[in-house]
Amino acid sequence: MPSTKPLAGITVVEIGHSVAAPYAGLILSELGADVIKVENPKGGDYARGWGPPFWNGTASAFHGLNRGKSGITVDFGDPEQAARLRRLIVDRADAVIQNLRAGVMQAYGLGAAELTAEKPSLIYCDLGAFGQAGPLASKPGYDPLMQAFAGIMSVTGEGGERPPIRVGVSIIDMGAGMWATIGILAALFERARTGLGGSVATSLYETALAWMTVPLAGYAANGEIRRPHGSGTAEIAPYQCFQTRNGWLMIAAGNDNLYRRLCTTLGRPELGDDPRFRTNGDRVVKRGVLIPMIEEITQTWSIEELMAALDGAGIPNAPLQNVAQVSAHPQTQAVGILQQGPEGALPTVGLPLAFDSQRSSYERAAPALGEHNEAVFGAAKP
Repeated sequence: MPSTKPLAGITVVEIGHSVAAPYAGLILSELGADVIKVENPKGGDYARGWGPPFWNGTASAFHGLNRGKSGITVDFGDPEQAARLRRLIVDRADAVIQNLRAGVMQAYGLGAAELTAEKPSLIYCDLGAFGQAGPLASKPGYDPLMQAFAGIMSVTGEGGERPPIRVGVSIIDMGAGMWATIGILAALFERARTGLGGSVATSLYETALAWMTVPLAGYAANGEIRRPHGSGTAEIAPYQCFQTRNGWLMIAAGNDNLYRRLCTTLGRPELGDDPRFRTNGDRVVKRGVLIPMIEEITQTWSIEELMAALDGAGIPNAPLQNVAQVSAHPQTQAVGILQQGPEGALPTVGLPLAFDSQRSSYERAAPALGEHNEAVFGAAKP
């Protein structure tokens, strides 16, 4: 049976803050790597203060992103501490992840070129803001900036005169952390073949552009500038939330057959044969006519009745839930992704991965600031 900790024996030094690099470190830690988180001794990771809510004096966001890691502090401005970190990396690290401001690591002799020259087997992941080249390469960046700049906000929300809407989770930061992880895993695979590491680079902006793959492809095809469609999507209709008498229900009639079955289930089979709406392309073009007709029907149903009818017809649907409902739902409980952790730890979300039906266990809470200084640096050469 495959291990739930396939990266056991790999050591990663995470020099980062906020979400992107810490999320990459979290993934690698959950997969079994020994992740050593480096923080500034004067306050540590910014995410420690992102609250309320707080858990044991530290923001719940920090706990969610940093469980399972060792924590050390390093003042880069102190040459002795910077040298000690460099020695730790050269002696013990298989990989480094960093998402500090452009140029900071190089200024302290801890950049990719310097460290991989000294240790050719090292994998160094540079997780930047706008990328390594171009007029904005040195500009700092955060998740909402990228959602705006890469166009994600332009296709999110309701459009018209409504104000811009940000995706409500840090999708760019977490996505960049995932790309960093993918790059590191690929580099580990290559190192096993050649013995050599090297540099891996990704950025928030490139991640945001990757999320825009479909809208950018559409623009390349016909020059159309996509507009937001609320809970829907530009390419498929009907494929959005509809209001019932007592709640919102997402209905995903993603092909022509499902659309016809939807019409029959709603008691309007003639809409399935209406030449205006026969194909998905027709329905997308005539969205403004079709959607109000369906909305008028769904508002006569209760959400429970409509869900049961759609389930019976094999039409994909899901109610709009809040976080309390998500947490308590039997399906969430059944998959076991909400993990309790050791005594005193904040319950958090595990990885959405299982190996032979087994998920990585939650063994260690997020570290206190500098908690493992003695344990980690005691193992490093002076």
